[in-house]
Amino acid sequence: MDFAHPIQSVIPGVRGRILAVLAAATAELNLRAIAAIASVSEAQASRVLPELIAIGLVERREMPPSALFRLVRDHIAAGPVLALARSRDRMIQEMGDIAAGLPIPPVSMIIFGSFARGEAGIDSDIDTLMVRPADVDESDRSCLESIQEWIDRVGQVSGNLVEVLEVDEDEVSERLLGAGPVWQDIQRDGLTVHGRTLDTFERVGSG
Repeated sequence: MDFAHPIQSVIPGVRGRILAVLAAATAELNLRAIAAIASVSEAQASRVLPELIAIGLVERREMPPSALFRLVRDHIAAGPVLALARSRDRMIQEMGDIAAGLPIPPVSMIIFGSFARGEAGIDSDIDTLMVRPADVDESDRSCLESIQEWIDRVGQVSGNLVEVLEVDEDEVSERLLGAGPVWQDIQRDGLTVHGRTLDTFERVGSG
């Protein structure tokens, strides 16, 4: 999934770009503004908008010397469009639910990299820090099953490849203090979808 441009990934071309603009808009927009934000020409926008108006998904209101447009959010087709616009938020919720239901729920599940920054495209991996409980060995069968289930289920829901960095609960503070390149990324961009946040480990390390 292209989480940076979710509507355009499902509805390609000018139509998807314009719908993405209207779905994000909090006020009516004129044609010039829509074209500029969508990075399309005004001619392209002027061809697509009437098609969307014709099916009732977009409403046009005359406001001389121009016209204003808005997404009709009560339209039956608006729901899927708005749901696509919220794909990243829904994915975060889904990842939290998946983590909580694993054979061994992790102490923390933290997403970093492009997804955490809101930049994940169709070819982006979902980079994950999985913190396992201190009393669980990395070779424990249930632990290995948890890692594989996370990879499989998140990959299926998102359509993206999933990479996992697994560490013991007792190792996190030391890794944070070492601050290698990957851990710098985790500290800068880390997004907790389940369990303890990084700052709780940092406090333990500094204490």
